[in-house]
Amino acid sequence: MKTSRLHAHIGTLRQLEILLAVHDHGGISAAAKALYLTQPTVSMQMKKLGDAIGAPLYRMNQRQLTFTDEGIELVKTAVEVLDSFARLDSTLSKMNELKMGTLRLAVVNTSQYFIPHLLGPFCQQFPDIDVQLKVGNREQTIERLRQGVEDFYVFSHPPQDNDSDSIEFLDNPLVAIAHQDHPLSKRKRLSLDHLCKEPFLMREQGSGTRHAIEEFLRSQNKSLSVKMTMESNEAIKHSVMSGLGVSIVSAHTLTYGGQSDLVRLPVKELPIDSHWFFVWSTTKRRTVIAESFLEYVQTEGRELLQRELRRNKF
Repeated sequence: MKTSRLHAHIGTLRQLEILLAVHDHGGISAAAKALYLTQPTVSMQMKKLGDAIGAPLYRMNQRQLTFTDEGIELVKTAVEVLDSFARLDSTLSKMNELKMGTLRLAVVNTSQYFIPHLLGPFCQQFPDIDVQLKVGNREQTIERLRQGVEDFYVFSHPPQDNDSDSIEFLDNPLVAIAHQDHPLSKRKRLSLDHLCKEPFLMREQGSGTRHAIEEFLRSQNKSLSVKMTMESNEAIKHSVMSGLGVSIVSAHTLTYGGQSDLVRLPVKELPIDSHWFFVWSTTKRRTVIAESFLEYVQTEGRELLQRELRRNKF
């Protein structure tokens, strides 16, 4: 059997940890700060790794660090190597009735409202684990799924990918909202036509919420009067509170994000049925802690969040 000797040149586990820090923090300076190292030290270790594989790990464009294809492959390998040690650590800990290791999650923006409430009880059960949580828009999270760095990814509309698998985890009803002093908020019954006549605040192109709204409108043969497009739920909520228009958002942004002066509008065609999914790469081997978390997600974690939705009558 032919044996690769590349490992003899790539370097130490510490260099791989530095590599992941640069990747996860998006730059040399941030990685150095997180690791309590100097920037020259981090840069030197990255150069050594690049020299070892015979290709640059990243490129700089207008102060923006972007990993090369070779760099991404090394990042994926570094995760596998370090996770192997984490699995050993977790397995040994499990033998002593402990759970240790690192759980890595990448989630889309809207799910950030409920994910901390999901993680809280899990981390209380296993206080020795570390959690790395990346929040981004749908396109950024899809890119991280392609890279296969994290254990799990959370989407409302998961990508169709042969190298990934998923479970439907939680209802994600999309509801119409307005300021409490808005004329529509005084009505006990509304139709979609009423909503279509109002200035509408829409999420950005590529957002899972926007995708669901547009699919729903096509099925109803309706169109909205979009006044503004925004890249976050918080911006939409504050704009609605400022009287700039109405919107449709995930019920979770009200359940966990605070309702303030917002009210749910009783539009008879709503809510839009949507769901949250936990997704993982089928090419990445799951750690012991990841297996435990997935089991928790499918049992008490799911019930915990569903109970909150029912309590808030969504």
